[in-house]
Amino acid sequence: MSYQAYQKAQQSADSPSQVEYRLFAEVTNALMKAKDRGIRDKGMVEALDWNRRMWSVLSSDCGTEGNALPAQLRAGIISLSIWVSKHSSAVMRGEEDIEDLININRTIMEGLADQAKLQQKQQTEQQTAQADTQKPFDSQL
Repeated sequence: MSYQAYQKAQQSADSPSQVEYRLFAEVTNALMKAKDRGIRDKGMVEALDWNRRMWSVLSSDCGTEGNALPAQLRAGIISLSIWVSKHSSAVMRGEEDIEDLININRTIMEGLADQAKLQQKQQTEQQTAQADTQKPFDSQL
C-alpha cells in the first residue's frame, strides 16, 4: 500500500519531460540488451516492437489538434517515427544495425534531460517568487 502511494506521488511530481525520459530509458535499455545478445530472437522482436509503438504514439500525439509543440518539432518527431518503423523492419531482416535506433533514442533523451532541467529551474524560480510575495510586509523593510 505505501509503495503504491509513493509511486503515485512520484508520478505526480515528475514533469512530462521526466516521464518521457524514463520511458525512453526503459525502451532504449531493452534495445541495448537485444543488441548485446547479438541474435535476432524474440527479445529483439519485442524490444523493436516496443520502440516502434512508443514512436508511433509520439507521432500520433504530434498529429493531434491542439498539440502545443512547435509545428517544426512535431513534423520532426513524425518523420523520425516513420524512419524508426522502416529501420526496425530492416533490423529484423538483418539489413540494418539496431545501434542506429539506440543512438536516436539517446539523442532524444539528451534533449529531454535538458528540457527537464529547464522546467525544474523555472519551477524553482516560480516557487521563490511566490514565497517572496507571501512574506509579511514587515520582513521586507
